[in-house]
Amino acid sequence: MKLCPSLFSLLLTISLFPQLLKAKDDDFVRQPPRRVIFTHHDRSDSDPQQVHISLVGKDHMKVSWVTDSKHSSSLVEYGKQSGKYNAKANGEHTSYKYFFYSSGKIHHVTIGPLEPSTTYFYRCGGSGPEFSFKTPPSTLPLDFVVVGDLGQTEWTNSTLNHIQSIDYDVLILPGDLSYADTHQPLWDSFGRIVEPYASRRPWMVTEGNHEIEIFPIIYPTGFKAYNARWPMPFQESGSTSNLYYSFEVAGTHVVMLGSYAEFKAGSDQYQWLQANLAKIDRKKTPWVVALLHAPWYNTNTAHQGEGDSMRLAMEELLYKAQVDLVFQGHVHAYERFTRVYNNKADPCGPIYITIGDGGNREGLALSFEKPTSPLSLFREASFGHGRLKMVNETHALWGWHRNNDSNFIVKDQVWLQSLSSSKTCSKTVNHDTTSPSRKNEL
Repeated sequence: MKLCPSLFSLLLTISLFPQLLKAKDDDFVRQPPRRVIFTHHDRSDSDPQQVHISLVGKDHMKVSWVTDSKHSSSLVEYGKQSGKYNAKANGEHTSYKYFFYSSGKIHHVTIGPLEPSTTYFYRCGGSGPEFSFKTPPSTLPLDFVVVGDLGQTEWTNSTLNHIQSIDYDVLILPGDLSYADTHQPLWDSFGRIVEPYASRRPWMVTEGNHEIEIFPIIYPTGFKAYNARWPMPFQESGSTSNLYYSFEVAGTHVVMLGSYAEFKAGSDQYQWLQANLAKIDRKKTPWVVALLHAPWYNTNTAHQGEGDSMRLAMEELLYKAQVDLVFQGHVHAYERFTRVYNNKADPCGPIYITIGDGGNREGLALSFEKPTSPLSLFREASFGHGRLKMVNETHALWGWHRNNDSNFIVKDQVWLQSLSSSKTCSKTVNHDTTSPSRKNEL
């Protein structure tokens, strides 16, 4: 029997490194990295490509796309029936150069006001295919997908297919999108690979280290492609930078922090965060979630200590504001911590979850520190994604879905109680208590 090269490579890897590829708790074989997929442009120059949407305020949506034609208009037509567009909006456009690369015309149009839990059909630039999206609900329950370090590999495709198999309202991503790393055509390819998903549900992202793309003297500030292609609603939350912002949806306040923007006490980001958290009304907004890239808590041997200085600067702000969960990326594995503050278990602290396992080209971070820290409750080096269901004002369900080739397995699941509903932490900070009716609850 003749083995294809990819199968031979997989068998060789498993035979040579079984200790790296097996999980401790089962017989699942850790899959090696898979090839990068470059998705080509197959539409006309005037047709929209790389379409994605993001939330703007409580009832608006930003539609972003790229055209090769410089004459295409920044226009979105939309309505509640397919092919019938009774509303339209004009927006803005931009473009950028990076060495010998010139981007297409990048369009951004904000549409609305929109009704909650409603499907809208839309067309970009007056031509090309019709797209549709569903707006999030205005009240709980609410379903988030959480995925980090996504990239554009065969594992990325697997993750995206699993995400699409169960409906959700909003996707949040704590950094490392395209892994272009200065190779700008990979930004275009990434936009095409995520379009079938990011054009249907809002994607809210923050930056990772792979978005920086600094080149001394010529491009000293970085984030040129990221800021042009993925503008988030930072102005609406009082931020002066696309690298950090917040948004609210259905009783949940989400803070997107910038690991690669200045964060020390007195910095713009620090002062913005302090003011932003102080404005939250927990009676109206019972849940607060934060995202950042470089982990504040991490027992994987990869990227040890890289988020420590940011944690020392900002952790107290999150603790005093009763932040319920912090999602972090960068480490290519999954890990869930108990409620923690200042390196100690604290029932009034956030739950920290590393979710940098979306499908990146660099592969998994397979090595964890030994012995296991008592703060770390679950850890595994596998590709996957997470789902956070805000059930009501007091309880949420978190689950981590590990990728298999043809399906996904829910490997970690836990009920969470909002700190705002905890009597123990209701004064200075909130406290999480265990409900007798819930098993495995934090």
